[in-house]
Amino acid sequence: MIAYALAWLVFGLVHSLSSREPAKAALRQVAGRAMRLCWNGLAVVELAIVLGIGHATTIPMPLDRSPWLMATQGALAIGGMAVLATAARSYDMRRFLGLSQLGDDPGDEEPFHADGMLAYVRHPLYLGTLMILAGLVRDTTSLQTMFYATAYILIGLRFEERALIRRFGATYLAYRSRVPSLLPWRGRAWPAPG
Repeated sequence: MIAYALAWLVFGLVHSLSSREPAKAALRQVAGRAMRLCWNGLAVVELAIVLGIGHATTIPMPLDRSPWLMATQGALAIGGMAVLATAARSYDMRRFLGLSQLGDDPGDEEPFHADGMLAYVRHPLYLGTLMILAGLVRDTTSLQTMFYATAYILIGLRFEERALIRRFGATYLAYRSRVPSLLPWRGRAWPAPG
């Protein structure tokens, strides 16, 4: 349990540090236009190592789940996948993954927009991920994974918000004041474009 917690802590620190501009500039010098693609690839490898450490160092003990809880978790996981699929339409996924930068588009960051799911929640990709994590809890190892990943997402979200405020300024502050972070309790909070 301690090794798994430490692995998540190290992952969070490394991912946070690699998200800063000096680290991205260094990676850009090595990878050129493939920087974003390489950065994403490194994050996937780092996460795979963390999950591997969890698998190797924890003993999964099944949780006693009622049929009602299992059905609720299944609905959460399916709902989370639907949220991710719907949210993906609000982003330029080629740019997000680092594929468009390989062609004529050297930019790593998307311009500000708040259409689709982004009119309801500021971070729909995190919402979908959290729903899937909750839906996949079956044993003590997956419960720990949900706990550590949720902590990582919630802490990282604070840093991401600061970066978005620095980047988009008053536009993002106005958006943030109207649109909830993760739970769409206000309905469509941002006006439709047009």
